[in-house]
Parts: sequence; C-alpha cells; structure tokens
Amino acid sequence: MYDAALDHPLDEAELRRLEAEYCSWGDTVHYMPEPKFFESCEGSFLHDAEGRSFLDLQMWYSAVNFGYRNPRLNAAAHRQLDRLPQVASQYLHREKVELAAMIARDAEAKFGAKGRVHFNVGGAQAIEDSLKLVRNACGGKSLMFAFEGGYHGRTLGASAITSSYRYRRRFGHFGERAQFIEFPYHFRGPKGMSKEEYGHLCVQKFARLFETEYNGVLDTKTGQAEFAAFYVEPIQGTGGYVVPPPNFFVELKAVLDRYGILLVVDEVQMGFFRTGKLWSIEHFGVQPDILVFGKALTNGLNPLSGLWAKEALINPTVFPPGSTHSTFNANPMGTAVALEAMKMMAEGDYATQVAAKGAYFLQGLRELQARWPQIGDVDGLGLALRAEICEADGFTPAKALLDRMCEEGMKGDLEAGGRRLGLVLDVGGYHKNVITLAPSLEISFEEIDLALELIDALLRRCVSG
Repeated sequence: MYDAALDHPLDEAELRRLEAEYCSWGDTVHYMPEPKFFESCEGSFLHDAEGRSFLDLQMWYSAVNFGYRNPRLNAAAHRQLDRLPQVASQYLHREKVELAAMIARDAEAKFGAKGRVHFNVGGAQAIEDSLKLVRNACGGKSLMFAFEGGYHGRTLGASAITSSYRYRRRFGHFGERAQFIEFPYHFRGPKGMSKEEYGHLCVQKFARLFETEYNGVLDTKTGQAEFAAFYVEPIQGTGGYVVPPPNFFVELKAVLDRYGILLVVDEVQMGFFRTGKLWSIEHFGVQPDILVFGKALTNGLNPLSGLWAKEALINPTVFPPGSTHSTFNANPMGTAVALEAMKMMAEGDYATQVAAKGAYFLQGLRELQARWPQIGDVDGLGLALRAEICEADGFTPAKALLDRMCEEGMKGDLEAGGRRLGLVLDVGGYHKNVITLAPSLEISFEEIDLALELIDALLRRCVSG
C-alpha cells in the first residue's frame, strides 16, 4: 500500500522516530544510542547532511578496500546495469565463469592444487556452504575446531564455530559445534615468551589433544579423529586484528595433516590485499583445503561471496547441482564488479603499496604509543592494524575509554590538518578495547598523517575528560 505520509524528505528527528518504531534492532546497528546518519561518501571519507566530513578507518568492516565510489568499479556496475543486471542462476553469464576461473587459477598457482569456486551472497552464507562441503567430505562429521577470538558469522552454522557465546545464547545449536583452541595473542599471553615461542606452545597444547583417546578427539586404535576441520582466520578480525607469529600455521598444519583434518581458511575480512597479499594465508606458507571470501570482492557495491575448494571436495561427482543454493548467488551485478576488481588488483602493485602504507601507519601508531600509555599494544600486517586501548598502566583493558573515543569521533568537531573533522573507528578485541584499523587501500600518506592526528586529538579529549 502506498503511504503518502512518507512521500517527502524527512528530517533526522522524524527518521529516528520511524526507526525506533519500525526497524528491527537485531541487525547490529545500535552500538551507540543514536547511530549516525550519513548522506554521501568519496574516497576515504563519509559526509553527513550538515556537510561534515569523517575520515573512515574501518571502511564498512573492510568491505570497501578500494575507496568509496571507486570510479573504475562504479563504472563496471553501470555497464552491467545497462547490459545484463539480472538473470536466474539456472543459466550462465560470462562474468561468473571468468571470475571463477581467475580465482581458481590464482589459487592453483599459489597453493599447488586444482580447485573450483562456488559463489553465494554473504560471508556467513559462504561459511555455511563450506560446512556442507566439509560434512560431505568427512562422512557427516559435525564437530569442528576453531579459535578463541574467532569470528565466522551469525547464521546458525557460522555462529556455532564463532567463539562468542552471545551470538548463540538465544538460539542454541543446530548441527555444527566447535571446540575452541587458544590463539597466540601475544600481548595477553604468557609473559617472558617471544611471539614464536608462544605460537609453538599453542600448537603443542593443541597437539596434546591427540596423544590419548581420553582427550576426546581421536580413536587411537583407528587413527580417526572425531573432528572434521579447523576453521581459521589467519589474522583475527573481530577478535582484534591479532597477528600470529610466522611459525604458527606451519606447525598447526602439520598436526592437521597427521590426523586428516581439513584446514578451512576464512578470508572474508582479510582477503583482497588487506594485508598486502590477495589472501592473508599467503604470509604463512600453508595450503588451505577450502578458502572462503567475501566483503571487498565487490568493494561493497553488490553482495557477493564464495569459496575455493580443492577438486576432490567440490567436483560435480561429490558435490552435484543443487547441493546448496541462493537465488542471488553469482548475480551478474556482483560478478561483473568483482571481475573488474580482480583485474584491477592484478594490474596494480597493491602488494608494494599496501606494505609501504601499512609500515608508515604502524610507525605512526608506535610514535603515538610512546606518548600515550593508554595505547598498550600496536601491531599490524599491511593495512590491517590494531591499537589496544588500556588504562594508564598500559595493560588493563579500557573499553569505556574507547567507547568515549568512538562517540567523540562521531561529533565531527576534531581539529586536525587545519580542518574540523570526524573520525570513524571500529571496535574489536576480546575485551572490546581494540581499535581495528582497516583504512582504504587507496588511502594517501597525507590521509594517514591526518588519521594519526585525529587519533591523538581523540586521546587528548577523552583521557583528560
């Protein structure tokens, strides 16, 4: 039914009244009492209706790696809109096939294994598809390993392998269940150990589970594990952009291979050069059995996700048509933009650019850390960076301080670079006290300087306050 009452521009007060009455609050928008309304965007900035500009250091949870309104990717969307914007997935279109081939050939060159690509619309949905692949390949086993601090989505299957109980508390379990394994979070790990020593210790704790049948994961008489796969984020995302030591995954994979447990790599947040490589797992020298991707594949323009899996797991004989499906999987708009994004990544030297910008940003964070004891830890890989906000002792988590910083950043009145600006920050971490920094990969060095100046201004305002 047409509602004439809504057929006019609404002011913010009226929009908030309607939102309070008609919108579900279950879709994670209410981190602040009154979430910000934005009107436009470009590059690294969002703009509100009053014309205030906000430097965005989270870029839609790392979905907009290539900047807002990227001209090349927007043009690809316009071309597809004018040519073939819709087609049912029982038919084919060239963009899907070319994109799948491009991703699969790249994976074969890097991981030394033939595989295939399967598409869906969101990261959690692609995780669900991977769970089907795993259970199908492992005789229906529904037990998985995953990491403490790991995040894989909020659908029923994905939340079962996500370590936060709050995502499952109201809904229980449906099929999958994970045993959560310690991740080498060095800043909050045992004191007196190097990163590498702590990583080795975490692997040894995991390997101990297979020493005797009474640890509950292995039938020592047959050598069969009850667990089908280990789901990993190479760099933890929602867990606070925790970067493991370089020896960790090599040692972990050796244990998995010994007992026939699949390695499923979740690249939804860290994929597409966030860390300076197409896939963050490339930094660690191991071969995944399944790799899940999403978010930045389309620069946030159209929902598209997917997975790459080894041929033995996904060929049509073992995973036939209809094994899983979404109406909008492999949609022409999404695959067209994604194909252009993949070409853009192949043509540009993102590896060098992201490494240089990441090192520059990380050095700036370390200089801030030297001035502010409230910054307990900084770390990063490429342009996936973390700054852990603590009390003045440099260790006790200071969630309330970071919450204040986020709220003040939304006011749009910070003095930096001769301008009054806002700052968009994302919060992560085991204690929700970590600034997880995922700026545009196209961010300039001048904008990095601006970001550091804005963070400094927030600390001055919020610590003294």
